[in-house]
Amino acid sequence: MKVVVLGLWHLGCVTAACCAKFFDVIGLDLDQHTVDQLKAGIPPVFEPELAELIQEGFASHRLLFACDPAIALAGADLLWVTYDTPVDDDDNPDVNPILEGIERCVSFLPDDALVLISSQVPAGTCAMLEGRYPSKRFVYSPENLRLGKAIDTFLHQDRIVLGARRVDDFARVSDLLSNFSSTFQHVSTGSAEMIKHGINSFLALSITFMNEIARICEHVGADAWEVERGLKSEPRIGPKAYLSPGGPFAGGTLARDVVTLNRLAAQAGEELILISAIKNSNDQHKKWSIQKLREEFGSVAGRRVAILGLTYKPNTDTLRRSLAIELCRSLIEEQATLKTYDPVVAAMPADLAHIPITRSLPEAVRGADATVIATEWPQLLKADWQEAVQLMNQPIIVDANGFLRSKLSEFPGVRYRSVGSPRNYET
Repeated sequence: MKVVVLGLWHLGCVTAACCAKFFDVIGLDLDQHTVDQLKAGIPPVFEPELAELIQEGFASHRLLFACDPAIALAGADLLWVTYDTPVDDDDNPDVNPILEGIERCVSFLPDDALVLISSQVPAGTCAMLEGRYPSKRFVYSPENLRLGKAIDTFLHQDRIVLGARRVDDFARVSDLLSNFSSTFQHVSTGSAEMIKHGINSFLALSITFMNEIARICEHVGADAWEVERGLKSEPRIGPKAYLSPGGPFAGGTLARDVVTLNRLAAQAGEELILISAIKNSNDQHKKWSIQKLREEFGSVAGRRVAILGLTYKPNTDTLRRSLAIELCRSLIEEQATLKTYDPVVAAMPADLAHIPITRSLPEAVRGADATVIATEWPQLLKADWQEAVQLMNQPIIVDANGFLRSKLSEFPGVRYRSVGSPRNYET
């Protein structure tokens, strides 16, 4: 089995490296710099264990990287399309890079090769591609990777959804992916595309629902974490429900599907009341941290604020659609002075290049009027908060996700604000 993985950022690199544990893989990207870096063993994004797995693929001679579709696709059994679908600042996806990549490659595919798409694309994309390339067969399998946990998620999948039109296509791809899961759901390509939209939109809905409940808790003396436990104890809801109070969803992944469903509905003349409200609620909730700072100070102008964590999630170095970066921009607009901490980020975006970054927590919080926990880095759990609190000008900690909530009892006098905690919660 020879697999060519097209599109080498997070999804593509993880897919190629994991597949190379079992069969021959060529990672294909049309950008020469990306390929050159990967040939040197340098992934374009940090993911735990990814660089090591790439080296393992090199050592086994099952993993190569290439930039030329004609060479890469010779004798291929499967072209696996894994572009990370880009989104703009309003979470609108741009599928043109995916379609252009397929266009560049499809003529080099052997006649019996399959095209497996895992990039996030609007429902109907596979049907459109089948009409455009009638001699090719397309299969869709939605990805469910999580930044920071992608290798384990890929290698140990609880189930895999496959969308195809032909029974033998299901069999071929299921055989390939049986190394990663023993459970498959076979559906049509359109259903597989909609399953991805539905999963992400439901998760987004769950997050926004719980955050609205949590904000009410702040005003009525209820504790949102206790409410969460009560909700999850209800059998019709269940313990795995995505109902933890905290910050808004970010990163663009969930919002991309919410926006896509709204656009598909508009094109079909359908009015979506519930789904159209998800993004509005989430956008409103993005203001929670800065609102808490305003409640403390009236105005943040001239205040020194420490931002702890810059990445979209822990165990990655990507700043793409990071809520922490959005918060930095909002605070700068309101004339606050910032210092930031992150254990992996080396540089801020160009418009925030003047803001200092440190990998020292004491240095970040020294003299701070308030400290915002923006990314749940495990280093923060292990930190000496006794020292950190003493270095602050004012021990005000805004922690939307309640990441450090269990540690606060050690620090009398700290004013700690988390989503869903009653307003009088202070240690």
